[in-house]
Amino acid sequence: MASQIVMIDANVVLRYLLRDDENLYKTAEKFFKDVLFGRRKALLNQAVITEIVYVLQKLYKVERGKIAEVLTELLKSRNIVVQDKDIIEKSFNIYASTNLDYVDCLLCAYSEKFEVLTFDKRLKKCVSNANSDAD
Repeated sequence: MASQIVMIDANVVLRYLLRDDENLYKTAEKFFKDVLFGRRKALLNQAVITEIVYVLQKLYKVERGKIAEVLTELLKSRNIVVQDKDIIEKSFNIYASTNLDYVDCLLCAYSEKFEVLTFDKRLKKCVSNANSDAD
């Protein structure tokens, strides 16, 4: 079924971005070409995005701004479905410009829609800044 939405795991995205295993890369590349040309749809779960960010930053030592840039570009495809895509994109902007953990960046981005209760001083500051920018 070509119209079926396929939920993708972090390792598929990572092999596509990193090209560190040529066989797996070719499979991932074919899948993403199908997605980009509208032959397939991909569902990218927020937990999977978080895992991708973590692996790229901690294991592969990719710079935060580069991670945000590449993942933002990937999400521009209309055939990649992500819950609250606008919030995810905002979380990447926060991630690129702060030293907060990605989950805190996601919570900060969600503060546009929801009250965020936290004891984390840096997250509180982010939320306060985000809400003052929205005013």
